[in-house]
Amino acid sequence: MVYNFDEPVERRGSDSGKWHYFGADVLPMWVADMDFRSPAPVMKALHERIDHGVFGYGLDSPELKTVLRERMHRLYNWTITPDDIVFWPGLVCGLNVVSRAIGEREDSVLVNTPVYPPFLSSPINQERTLAIAELALQAQGQQLHYALNDAAFTAAIQANTKLFLLCNPHNPVGRAYTRDELTRMAEMCLRHDLTICSDEIHSDLLLGGAGHIPIAALAPEIAARTVTILAPSKTYNLPGLGCSMAIIQDPALRRQVQKAANGIVPHVNVLGYVAAIAAYTECEDWLDQLRTYLTGNRDFLVAYVKEHLPTLRTTVPEATYLAWLDCREAGIEGNAQKFFLEKAKVALNDGAAFGTDGAGFVRLNFGCTRATLQEGLEKMRAALESIQ
Repeated sequence: MVYNFDEPVERRGSDSGKWHYFGADVLPMWVADMDFRSPAPVMKALHERIDHGVFGYGLDSPELKTVLRERMHRLYNWTITPDDIVFWPGLVCGLNVVSRAIGEREDSVLVNTPVYPPFLSSPINQERTLAIAELALQAQGQQLHYALNDAAFTAAIQANTKLFLLCNPHNPVGRAYTRDELTRMAEMCLRHDLTICSDEIHSDLLLGGAGHIPIAALAPEIAARTVTILAPSKTYNLPGLGCSMAIIQDPALRRQVQKAANGIVPHVNVLGYVAAIAAYTECEDWLDQLRTYLTGNRDFLVAYVKEHLPTLRTTVPEATYLAWLDCREAGIEGNAQKFFLEKAKVALNDGAAFGTDGAGFVRLNFGCTRATLQEGLEKMRAALESIQ
């Protein structure tokens, strides 16, 4: 089946946080959900479940555990068991649970910045402190590239650092980390006895032939200290259904994490399980076409910045549908996100929320039709030309 990702979907009037937070005259290109319909097999499965008419309490899905075990082996040659899998309603609660489970009050949690804001807030919520290692930023012309900074990583680790929160693929800079980079991170965590919590919810959103490597799949000794969080939410545009999963292969670590969640974290709802199973078992052709379309959007954005936005610089994401734009040399007075919101009527994410090294940047969501992407970029172009 051929899917048409150029077909617009009217999202106003649908209680969409992305489309209703700002005024009706603002084009939203911020929150990380896509403007595409979810795959037809997912909607069919949901309709069939709804037709049953009863929505009582559900149990953890044995079928989804089997699907995940087979999927990890097929994609990564990674052997897991159904007992290794814990279900949660979302990534953010998972980051909070793990931050709560590992270490004691005032212990520090290591993060690489710039990074998705809940990586910064989750440790604080759980009375931990932050140990920040900035990624190494390299610029070539108008293109940005981020890489692991080994020296900064090691220097940030303190005597009381117990946990490393890894984002792979990395939001917002779009890195799909290489085996070498992951191995270096893992070795430093082994050396300093850190538990790893790896957010891999963008691992299916690979662009232009990029690959993904779960850090836990590197070696058994790494798997024994790793919590890997996955979800179909970003890939198949299902975040509102609240279904994610953690793979925790060490029984003692799994018990420790589950204890921190007991009585606080709710169960996944039955529709979330139904959608996840359909997505993972029936939607590979949709995903293949989505990756091609998003790669085209990425390439369009990079070319547009080069040709029409000479005062901006951008990442070339290897994964995700998120671009990270450097506005520090654009001549904008004050906050760049506020400037584009007020002058261009385009809503972007403020880079400062992703860490102090994100100040002067914005994050742009290109998980939309090509026409919407072009409209947003042209509005940004006009706003910049008005001050130059």
